[in-house]
Formats: sequence, C-alpha cells, structure tokens
Amino acid sequence: MDIIGIDLGTTNSAVGVVESGFPILLANEVGERITPSAVSYLDGGEVVVGAEALRRRGAGGEVITSVKRYMGRRFREVAGEDYCVELSEAADGGVLAAGRKPEVVSADILRKLKQVAELQLEREVEKAVITVPAYFNDAQRNATKLAGEMAGLEVVRIVSEPTAAALAYGLDKLGEEARVAVYDLGGGTFDISVLEMREGVFQVLATDGDTQLGGDDIDEALAYWCWQSVGDGEPLAEGERQRLVDAAREVKELLSSEQEAVLRIPFFREGMHLEQEVTREQFERVVSAVIGRTEGHCRRVLTDAGIKDPSEELDAVVLVGGSTRIPAVRALVERVFGQSADVSQHPDEAVALGAVIQAGVLSGALREMVLLDVTPLSLGIETFGGLMNVLIPRNTTIPCKAGEMFTNAVANQQSMRVRVLQGEREMARDNWELGNVDVSFDPAPKGQARVGVQFSIDENGILEVLARDTLTQQDTVLEIDSAAVDVDDEAVEKMVSESVDYAFDDMSERIFTEAKLKAEELLPAVEAGMSQVGDVMAAEDVAQIREAESEVRAALEAGEANPLKAAVQKLDKATEHMAAVLVEKAMEAALMKKLGE
Repeated sequence: MDIIGIDLGTTNSAVGVVESGFPILLANEVGERITPSAVSYLDGGEVVVGAEALRRRGAGGEVITSVKRYMGRRFREVAGEDYCVELSEAADGGVLAAGRKPEVVSADILRKLKQVAELQLEREVEKAVITVPAYFNDAQRNATKLAGEMAGLEVVRIVSEPTAAALAYGLDKLGEEARVAVYDLGGGTFDISVLEMREGVFQVLATDGDTQLGGDDIDEALAYWCWQSVGDGEPLAEGERQRLVDAAREVKELLSSEQEAVLRIPFFREGMHLEQEVTREQFERVVSAVIGRTEGHCRRVLTDAGIKDPSEELDAVVLVGGSTRIPAVRALVERVFGQSADVSQHPDEAVALGAVIQAGVLSGALREMVLLDVTPLSLGIETFGGLMNVLIPRNTTIPCKAGEMFTNAVANQQSMRVRVLQGEREMARDNWELGNVDVSFDPAPKGQARVGVQFSIDENGILEVLARDTLTQQDTVLEIDSAAVDVDDEAVEKMVSESVDYAFDDMSERIFTEAKLKAEELLPAVEAGMSQVGDVMAAEDVAQIREAESEVRAALEAGEANPLKAAVQKLDKATEHMAAVLVEKAMEAALMKKLGE
C-alpha cells in the first residue's frame, strides 16, 4: 500500500512517494514538482488550484493564498489583518477566508496533490504523511489532519518540517553520527531545530519557531516601503495591496541573485504607473527587522539543546525554505552559528522529500529509520494553590505518556476539576488553558479520594488527557479540539521569553505558595496536638514550638517566600517530639481498649 509524503506549504506544496526504493517527488500536469498553494473558486463550483489559480489573480479574480497561516486559529487573533481575501468569523469563533474555513481550502490543495500522485502512479492512494511547522500547536495540527481527511486521505503521521528536512539531509548519512541544526524559513512560518543523527536514529534535541513569520512578512515590509517611497499618500484598496505585494515578491526574488531590481506596475491606478528601483542594500535594510526576529529563536534553541559553542558542537546548519535564498538570511545564520550554512538541500523540496522518506519507512518501502520528535512547550495541570504541575516538560521526546496521582484537597469534596495547561510559568494563571474536565468521586476525608491523571502525546504531537477515579476505575477522557487553544504565535514567543525574564519572581511565588499551603496545614495540626499533649511535654519543648509557630505566622503576614519556607521547616522540626508523644498516647489508648475488651 502506497503512503505518499506531502509538504503542505504556505506558498508552495509538493507530493512524492518511494518508488523502487528511492524517494521521488511527483510532477504535476505541467511538469512541475512544486505546486503553488493557491486556490480559486469559480462561479460554477469549479475549484482551481496551483499556478492556474495564480494566473486568475493577475486577471483580477479572487484567489486564496497563504491560508496555512490561519489554520487552527481564532478570528479574534487575526481580526484587522491585511489578507488577500476578506476574513470573517465562523460560527465556532474560527476564521473564514472568503467564507471558507482554512481547513476546507487546505483540503482542496491536498486533494489536488492526491490527484497528482494518482495520475503519476496510475493507482489510487489513500494514506499520507503531512508536514507541519514544529511550532504548530495542538489545534493547528488537528486542523491539518482534518484537512487531509476532508481530501480523502488517511493521515498516518504528522511530521515537523525541520525534522523532515533533517531526514532528507541524512538519507545518505545513515552510518554517520552528526548533530545538525535545521533553519527553515518558508513563506509563512519559521522553525529552528537541533537534531542528532546516529545509526539511522533521528532525535530532536530542541525546537523553537514562529508560525507567523516568513517570506510573506518580508514581502509586506518591502511593499510598504515602496508605497511610502512612490505612492500618492492615498490608502491602498485590497486589490491594489495584493498587486503591490506580488510585485514586491518578484523584486525580493531577483535581489537574491542581483544587486538591484525595479518594482514596476503599469496602470496601477488611473494616471499612475509605479516604478521604484530597489538595491540589495536598501532591501536588506528594509527587511532587517523581520529577518532579525529569527535570531532570538536560534539562540533559545541552542540553549535548550545544551549547545554553548555551535561552531564546534554542530556538524552542520542546514538551510531549507524558499526565504533562505536571501543573502541577508544566510549572513545572519553564519553570524549566529559561527559557521557557513549548509545549502546542499533544495530549499523548496527538502521538507517534501523528508515527508516522502517518512512515508516510505511507514509503508516498509525504505530501510528502517527511527524518528524521535519533541513537544515544544511544557504540559501540566493546575494543583491546589494555583500552581502549575508539569507532567510533560518542554522538549520531551514524543510519542510519550506521563501520569501522576492527585488527592482531594478539601474534606468531603465530591469532584475535582482537572485544568490542562500549556506553558513555562510556575503559576497556573500565567499559562494557557487547553481544556478542563470535572472528575466526580464519592465524598471522602481530605487526601483520601484519589484521581489518576495521564497525558498521552501521540506521534503527531496531539494530546489526549485521561482522568481516572481509582475507586470506581471510571475514566474521563478529554479531547483537545481546535476551539480549545486560543493563543497566537507572538504569545508563544512571549511565553518562553517571560519564563526566563520572570524566573526568579515565579520561583519565589511558587516557594511562598507551597510554604503557605504547608503552613496552613501545619498550624491547625500543632494547635490540635498541643491541646492533647501540651500539658505532658517539657516546658522547653513547648516554648520552642510556640516560638516557631509565631515565626510562621509573622512570615505569613510578611508574605516573603524564603523566610516563610525556613519558618515552616523550623516548626516542622520543633514538632517532631510532639508527634512522637501523640503516637505513644494513641498506642496507649489502643492497648487499654484492647485490654478492656
């Protein structure tokens, strides 16, 4: 059974398969291995995909491009953005592009690629491996999988794009050991991953990125600068904006090989022809802020992977994605990583080739290779006191499972709310809630009801949460759907950077909260214990307990973490003798009761 590999790209897409033991990309009806990710819907219901759709834009038709940037997102995240077609809100709060969900548009692109494969192979295909940006969240991955299913494909694996590129890079290096970084700057997304290859095993050590950063942003920046330079000061209409962006893209591509180019749009407006000369130096100055946004991600991924000197500890920095053709991008990579970039992979085809290789492994058509990906953000639940309890740390290799047992924090409570969180902060309120579920159980004394929580991330990076009442063995499964994740990618980047910026404050608050919970548990226990055995204890021991008790209350009132933690530890130590006396008294009472019987 064939399994095809698909790179569903923001700007371009590609499809391939393993034939006679070799991974190949398949050409479409015009002989091109690359198909533009462009869709146009004609009045009669016909759907046009690819280069033909782009030609309709030149004739003034409505064409949807770069729809990948809106997969799995909420309308309120994107409201007001400039886009090639009108954006509106779906009934479920999602995005509609020209009245269609991004999954529907993506499904039409995938359906086209499926047709290309079937035409070339002269047989039906039903299964596929599809790539996504490494930093796609759960909703975006699910939306991609749904698009594949709508196109009539069983999506057997979702693979991160940098990982796929590393597979393509490492196909002829299976006997070698190497540690490589893959810098993937495409039309709409950016990923950076560090991977280790050893005897056919590809393990992702760390990953980072931004699913709203790519060549589209470079085009927009250049188009805006050109309009500021030669425009008439009037705002751009939607059709005009798109023509200007398309022209800027052509100039950008020319400047990758030339020192200067001319942006020229005849009859742009009545009585207006646009013509602007752009040098490579001007272009690099205009887009430096956009390109520079990748640097922080690169430095963060090196830290996460434990790499201090990339020039010595990395065997290669592999560039993929069409935007890496830009000389300024290559210069930035060489500066950050301290070595020349590896441009051996085809920028537009490497990811698709990696998807084909993974598809070949799954179908048995290629020699065995093991692919070990990672989860990009920590996952956990909220515990008593508003703390974030991490079950699966960031950069854990997937697929994976992790679980923990939790008890009722209050006597006689009848249910427990499991809030599933994603993020890097110590307090639950500072992380993102992916979903929640209430688990019911019989009322019990404090700490007696037990609920097991298990997180399971499959090979596609999709999360399933299972909560089990250990008494009844009843399971509650939480499915994270696309409406549950409401974060944009600037927020993802902000989350990671804030976890570093506020690390000291967060840890201080966590220490205080944990100590406060311990104090609130310990103080009533001390009072109860003293009322039972205080009169038989030495005056010196009683004074020591009372002094420690006063220090705890003072530290609670002051609200300082470390003094409270120290005071609680002191009180805990001071009450050890009291606890022993209480045990002796209980044993005596039990013995007297037995003798009385």
